[in-house]
Amino acid sequence: PLCKEDRPKTAFSTRDNHYQFTVLPQEITNGSATFQRLINHILGPTRWKFALAYIDDIIIYSKTFEEHLLHPNEICQVLKDTRFRLNPDKCEIARTQTYYLGHHIRNGDICSSPNNINGLLKTRLPQTPDEACKFVKAAEYYREFIPNFSQIAEPLRKFVPTTRTQQRKGQKTIITLTNDEIKAFEQLKNFLTTDSVLRISNNRFPFKVQTDASDEGIGAVLLQIYPEGDRPIAYLSKKFTQTQRKWSPMEQECYAFICALDKWHNYFSGIKFIWKTDHKALTQLNQKAQINKRCERWRLKILEYDFKVKYIPGLTNLMPYYLSRSPVDDAEDDPDETTHLISTSTQTDILFNNTHSPIIAAVETRAMKLRNEILNDTNNNNKLTSDSLNTSVEENRIIPFSMEQLIQAQQNDNYAKNILNNIKKYKNYIIKENLLMHRLNPPVPYVP
Repeated sequence: PLCKEDRPKTAFSTRDNHYQFTVLPQEITNGSATFQRLINHILGPTRWKFALAYIDDIIIYSKTFEEHLLHPNEICQVLKDTRFRLNPDKCEIARTQTYYLGHHIRNGDICSSPNNINGLLKTRLPQTPDEACKFVKAAEYYREFIPNFSQIAEPLRKFVPTTRTQQRKGQKTIITLTNDEIKAFEQLKNFLTTDSVLRISNNRFPFKVQTDASDEGIGAVLLQIYPEGDRPIAYLSKKFTQTQRKWSPMEQECYAFICALDKWHNYFSGIKFIWKTDHKALTQLNQKAQINKRCERWRLKILEYDFKVKYIPGLTNLMPYYLSRSPVDDAEDDPDETTHLISTSTQTDILFNNTHSPIIAAVETRAMKLRNEILNDTNNNNKLTSDSLNTSVEENRIIPFSMEQLIQAQQNDNYAKNILNNIKKYKNYIIKENLLMHRLNPPVPYVP
C-alpha cells in the first residue's frame, strides 16, 4: 500500500472523476526500484544464502534435496507474513534446471537461453549477394573475438563489393551457395551464438540495444559494452504482418525498439541503457511528443524506461540490418491495437465491485465539493465520499452491463423499439446480432 502523503503523486483524471492509486501501480518510472528495495528487505538474511530476487521473480537454490524441502517453505512463510501472493501457474518446484531472466541454469552451469539466439541461429541462408555481404560485415564487427576470422569468412568474401559499380550491379540477384560457402556461413553463425562471442549478461557493464527494420521485418541485437569491445547478449528477428508492412518507415523502426523492450524487459527494467537506431527522426522519441499517433502511443508506453537514444549510420548497423532482412519469428499483431469485445460485463464492473481493497480511490476537488454542498442543500443528495479503504461512487458512475442486458433494455424502450420495427426508415441505425447500433465506423450500440 502507498502512504497517504504519496498517493496524490499517482493521481489522474478521467471524464467521470479524479482518482489516485492506493497501492503501487505498475510501469511508473521508479516503481521497479521501489519494489526491488521492498522485496530485498522482505527476504532479509535469506538473500545470497539460498534465495535471490529480481523485482517479482524469486529463485530458490539448495545444495541438496533435503535442504530444498526446507528453503521454499521458509520463503513462502516470509511472503505469507508480508501478505505477498504467489501465482501457482508460474511457480516451478524442485527442478534441476530452469530458465531465469533469459538464462538457462542447469547443474551449476549458466548459459544463454535458446530464445536469445534463435533470432540468428534459425536465420535462413543468404538468398542474394547483398544478404551475404551484410552477414559477413555483421560478423566482421566481432572479428577480434573469432579465431581465424579471415580464413573462415574467405569463401563469402566474393560477395562483398569493392567498388561502387559492384555495389549497384547484381546485388539483388538470386544466388545458390556452394558447400564451402554454406560451411563458412554456419561456422560464423556458430561462433556468434556460443561463448566465443556471446556473453552472459553482467550488470557491471552498460547495456545497449541496436535495432533496424525493413519491408520484411525487424532485427535487434542486445549488447554490453566491455572494455575490449561490444559483446552480444541476445538476438531478435521477427517478421511483419501484412498490415505492418504498410506502416511508415518511422513506425516500423520504432516498432523494432518496442519489440526489443518487450522481449528483453528483464534486462532493461530499472537500469540506464542506450538505444542506437539508424532512423534519425527517432532520436527525439523520449524527449518530446510525436506527431505520429502510433509513435506517440509507444512513447508514452516506454516512459518507465531510462534510456538515451543515439543515431548510428546504417552502414555500421550491420547485425540488426541483416536480422531484419532475414526474419525468423512469426509475425504478431500489435496487442495495443487489438480490439477486445467484452460481452458479459465491462471492465468498470471489476473496478467498482472491489470495495474491500480498492486499487484506486476517487478524489474530490474543491469545485466538486462546492457543487456537492449546493446539491445537498437543495436536493438533499448524498455527497460523493471516498477514503483509502472503502470507495463509494454514487454520482456519475459508469454502470456496467452485458450485451444481453442491453438487448433486453432496447426491447423495453419505446424509442428503440420503434426504430427496430421500422429500421428501413432510419438510415443512421443498423441491427447487428439483434442489437440496435449507430451506423458509425465501427458501429456503436444504442444505449436507451
